[in-house]
Amino acid sequence: MSGGSLSIAAGQPEDAPALAAMIRALAEFERLAHLCVGADEDLRTALWGPAPAAEVLIARVDGVPVGFALFFHTFSTFLARRGLWLEDLFVYPEHRGTGVGRALLRAVATVARDRGCGRFEWSVLDWNAPAIRFYESLGATVLPDWRIARVVEPAIRSLAGDPPPRTG
Repeated sequence: MSGGSLSIAAGQPEDAPALAAMIRALAEFERLAHLCVGADEDLRTALWGPAPAAEVLIARVDGVPVGFALFFHTFSTFLARRGLWLEDLFVYPEHRGTGVGRALLRAVATVARDRGCGRFEWSVLDWNAPAIRFYESLGATVLPDWRIARVVEPAIRSLAGDPPPRTG
């Protein structure tokens, strides 16, 4: 890594504004800004509240946040072991190609190894060829036969058997 001192550490509640800004930048890059509705306080509660839903590592260059990796545990029934799911990896464009992304992935892989995880997985948009090449260069296999299924509100309520909302 060139151009400054890189550090990676677990995010803290005071990182919520910087993390929210990076998440918004990621949403814009992925052309999904219209779906990015979480606020700083939502992040504080989700990541550092009484029942944390995920963990985050923040990459800093010379003390300035430049990227993050947000992850949480999964479970493999086939392996009968837990795994880690990387929900998001983001590095600001001006810091890409400098080793920040590789260092973040290495840090999350270290967490997976140290916790005895059987898998470390993530998804990548099919149009993001640079990311796919990068992940493959690190030894990742992009699984061509798997698709992500997603249910969001209000479909969650419908699937759960809730009656449709009353109109009128």
